[in-house]
Amino acid sequence: MSANPTAQGPAMTEWVGIGWRQPHYREVLETPPPLGFLEVHSENFFGGGGAALGVLMQARAHYPISLHGVGLSLGSACGLDPWHLDQLAQLVRQVDPVRVSEHASFARAAWPGQSTLTHGADLLPLPWTQAALTVMAQHVDQVQDRLQRPLAIENLSAYVRWPEQDMDEVDFLVTLCRRTGCQLLVDLNNLHVNAQNAWRAQHGAQTPAALEALLAPSRDWLAAVPADCVAEIHLAGHSDSGSLVIDDHSRAVAPAVWSLYREALQRWGPRPTLLEWDHDLPELATLLAEADQARQHLARLPVPEEAAP
Repeated sequence: MSANPTAQGPAMTEWVGIGWRQPHYREVLETPPPLGFLEVHSENFFGGGGAALGVLMQARAHYPISLHGVGLSLGSACGLDPWHLDQLAQLVRQVDPVRVSEHASFARAAWPGQSTLTHGADLLPLPWTQAALTVMAQHVDQVQDRLQRPLAIENLSAYVRWPEQDMDEVDFLVTLCRRTGCQLLVDLNNLHVNAQNAWRAQHGAQTPAALEALLAPSRDWLAAVPADCVAEIHLAGHSDSGSLVIDDHSRAVAPAVWSLYREALQRWGPRPTLLEWDHDLPELATLLAEADQARQHLARLPVPEEAAP
């Protein structure tokens, strides 16, 4: 990419993408908006063909595609599902994505006394232990060897915590990067959701005056991540039940998350940035306006030639 460090136009467009969901398929294909890439959930296009993959390949003619998985269960002690990995490998061959990402989580497990495995259909948090790191690293290596490309691993929004822990989440993830050669997909909304729920568990109701103290753990997390580990940033919205903050991607990015985004860019420089909106989907124009906000933040940074997405 040939980039003007202060450019507000096409150069910045290449850094920002949106999560492409079915209600927006037709509009994006008929009038492709200026975006750097589209991200889709890998599992929605398994099967080797059919109408869904046909639509994705139409989009591939206009945009780079980022494949974001939600079901590979990299942290499961019972191993990877061979069928799932086969399907992902086939999709990667067909699409040639710009990035492939998954979560630092598990979903598959065997119930005591049963030989069959159960898939929890959720992103369940890992214990931050050396044993869990060993399992996760083995599976990341296995997938990267199969796909012949690095994975980007996303930090999780988690609502339970394991009592076993001999490292912090950020230490776990950075060590995983160094051990396997993978990178991180840093979800800033997940960081903020976790911080808010941890604050409420300790202090009760959040007040506006507490915001700076609440943001401090997320800022420390960002400071602990080397720039070369970061492949992509996710931005999204969340909902608040009053007692719990839920990472449901149902609304616009919160001001505090934009604040974390500015800090992340200052620390790491420009990174491909994805706007997620999965529930209560707005008109496409609303999502594109969120993408434009990210573009404006990126436009304030110098964009080195070698860092192009």
